[in-house]
Amino acid sequence: MTEGAISPVDTTFVFFAMAMVQLMTPGLALFYGGLMRESSVITIMMQNFVTMGIVTVLWFLFLYSMCFADTWVVVANPFTHACLRGVSMYAPNGIATTIPALLFAGYQGMFAVITPALMTGCFADRFLFGPYLLFITVWMMLVYAPFCHWVWGGGWLAQWGVVDFAGGIVVHITAGFSALASLLMVGRRHVPDGMAKEDLDVPHNIPMVATGTAMLWFGWFGFNGGSGLAASGLAVGAGVNTEIAGSSACLVWMVLDWKLNKKPTLVGKCVGAIAGLATITPCAGFVQPWAAFIIGVIASLACYACCEFRRKFEIDDALDVWGVHGMGGFIGTILLGALADHPDCLNADPETNTVCINPGTVVRSWSQLGKQTTAAFFCAAYSFAVTIQRARDASS
Repeated sequence: MTEGAISPVDTTFVFFAMAMVQLMTPGLALFYGGLMRESSVITIMMQNFVTMGIVTVLWFLFLYSMCFADTWVVVANPFTHACLRGVSMYAPNGIATTIPALLFAGYQGMFAVITPALMTGCFADRFLFGPYLLFITVWMMLVYAPFCHWVWGGGWLAQWGVVDFAGGIVVHITAGFSALASLLMVGRRHVPDGMAKEDLDVPHNIPMVATGTAMLWFGWFGFNGGSGLAASGLAVGAGVNTEIAGSSACLVWMVLDWKLNKKPTLVGKCVGAIAGLATITPCAGFVQPWAAFIIGVIASLACYACCEFRRKFEIDDALDVWGVHGMGGFIGTILLGALADHPDCLNADPETNTVCINPGTVVRSWSQLGKQTTAAFFCAAYSFAVTIQRARDASS
């Protein structure tokens, strides 16, 4: 196969990975819906499902171009590929060299769809439908598109050397810290008459939570494994790392529940798995399986502590979006700099390599750790600040 030619195998692989990631949004709706009280299920599921409509349309109209065209002021030029103009279904682009450019656009669009849906778990019960649609439209332009371009579209963070394999920065930190900021706009949940305050956090349908977790976990193989954009050893490594991190985090969360609350719970195991999956996301294609196990353990310990912190200080993040997704992406982004491949892999030959997961790309070093840490803090601060300002504008 000549360089730059379309690979039928890679195209098939990424096409199915795209479908797997699309399935994650309905999975998220079930996961969040099961965790909510019964009267709120339809509302939160509708908020999740509508992102598949509105974000996909925005992606088609101008958001894809804002992420992956040439840099224009702060983001990419929204007019270059408006309405997917010039995005070929037969030829590759400069990022994905063995699949059609249109498939790359479609695959990336699935990431854009699920990102604002993640935030709904934070402000559940407190957003009217119309303002919610306006909020995510503006948020996609002001928060998601800049970071997508800066990290994945060849922007200034990518040029500096910051990496994010599948969305620790672009998806999880942006959504998690923006969700936290949005609480200042929507306030606390109203406690219905006759209901105790602590009952607001009692899941109404645990089998629904488990089903949603299963769909998310399945989709995460397309989320992380597909981010290599080819059917390759890198996809295999990312997929196996995803399973190891999710499983180890699930197990550790269960032990923590057992130790601290005197019994293990299915909900705790599900939340722990999601924490591990979110934390491995930025690292999946840059670390070895032993590192994925460590990342899963740290994810569970750290995210569990964040969720307990939220409860202690009565921060009304209904479904722990900040503690699980925001902090998971934050921690994983930093750990990438410390746990990536051995420095020898930087100069390894991809043709003869049998040890490195992603030879010639990113290796662990103090320099990489500093870049990843700086990017994580910058993304968290930017996402929080922009969402706070949007909240003030909306409430004034």
